[in-house]
Amino acid sequence: QVQLVESGGGLVQAGGSLRLSCAASGLTFGNYAMGWFRQAPGKEREFVAAISWSGASTNFPSTRYADSVKGRFTISRDNAKNTVYLQMNSLKPEDTAVYYCAADRWGLGATSGYDYWGQGTQVTVSS
Repeated sequence: QVQLVESGGGLVQAGGSLRLSCAASGLTFGNYAMGWFRQAPGKEREFVAAISWSGASTNFPSTRYADSVKGRFTISRDNAKNTVYLQMNSLKPEDTAVYYCAADRWGLGATSGYDYWGQGTQVTVSS
């Protein structure tokens, strides 16, 4: 079955960096757009970033970011490792949340409608 396993979360001071990883199995990874979402306590889950499936464009996969993380977060994928990454720089206390990765078959990097979800990894940013 499909499994998405996030890792790399933790406690970091404001201004610091973390890199999240999401290892996928049970699917043809290159055929899936991958997304990162987050949910803070008492709030709804929100879109963070997404990267299209590998064949979506003739050059590099396209990416999309929430306005709140543009210029600070970078999503990337390594199809050889079946892994998607989220590099998070200049972290702020408001970035504190559980971060989830998700997979969307033949997706172009949408903000919703994903097929599979991981269990999440906690990111806590102290002020």
